[in-house]
Amino acid sequence: MSSGESASASGPDRGPAIEVAVREYAELGEGPTWDPAGARLIWVDILGARLHTYEPDSGRRSVTAVGEHIGAAKPRAGGGLVANLRDGIGLYDADGAFSWLHHDPVPDRRGNDAAVAPDGSLWAGTMRYDEAPGGGHLIRIGPDGTVTPLIDEVAVSNGIGWSPDGEVAYYIDSLTRRVDILRVEDGHLVERREFVTVEPDAGFPDGLTVDAEGCVWVALWDGGQLRRYTPRGALDRTVSLPVRRPTACAFGGPRLRDLYVTTARTGLADPDPLAGALLVLPDIGQGLPGTAFAG
Repeated sequence: MSSGESASASGPDRGPAIEVAVREYAELGEGPTWDPAGARLIWVDILGARLHTYEPDSGRRSVTAVGEHIGAAKPRAGGGLVANLRDGIGLYDADGAFSWLHHDPVPDRRGNDAAVAPDGSLWAGTMRYDEAPGGGHLIRIGPDGTVTPLIDEVAVSNGIGWSPDGEVAYYIDSLTRRVDILRVEDGHLVERREFVTVEPDAGFPDGLTVDAEGCVWVALWDGGQLRRYTPRGALDRTVSLPVRRPTACAFGGPRLRDLYVTTARTGLADPDPLAGALLVLPDIGQGLPGTAFAG
């Protein structure tokens, strides 16, 4: 399940167990994704330009340097990965061969979080390096490379996830401090409305995942917490973490019962000892099976 190294004491008054899955010093760990075909967790270090994998059963891991900053990497249905890179959307075949699906380099902009929708398309966000409002966007890209703009102007495009029935998409533009609900018809955005807003002293919402009960787990950058919101937007659980900058979370493991959390150390003058590590909260809930990119 994990390395077994405890990151925080647990007990009836101290919250769930938190363990260190991979002790790493990632600058900006992000994008945890369970790959059932490989029985492994995939995650990235955006600013380190590295792709990580971790197999909980064996403890084996790999680290691959990529040629540019990488915001996210997700499994493809036929093997390999689709990646949201600095200069666009790239495809890695199972043998490692690379090709561009959508090459769109823009000065001072990079890819950030991404997720595969229930229909097998990729939703991918971008942001400016200086986080200027309106400098990024959110697109939907089909298996054939067809791009449909969803949101034209965002600051820091982040967490994306879907309700268990696939009818509701959740989305975060971090600087708004909101988690929004998006409704898409025929590949086009038809509605965007507020789901929850995070109060200013609690940090910024970053990555998210949705569990089998339809509850939304959100990592709070500079808040040192995970929060779980019910489908009605009520806060029903808060988990304190031993790091200031958790970035994203995803359920993994063979039963999708373990919640993995990526973390960051970038921008911190005095990083926490576990800043940059991959953490895991064993047996904390029930995740949903993911969808592989259809391309």
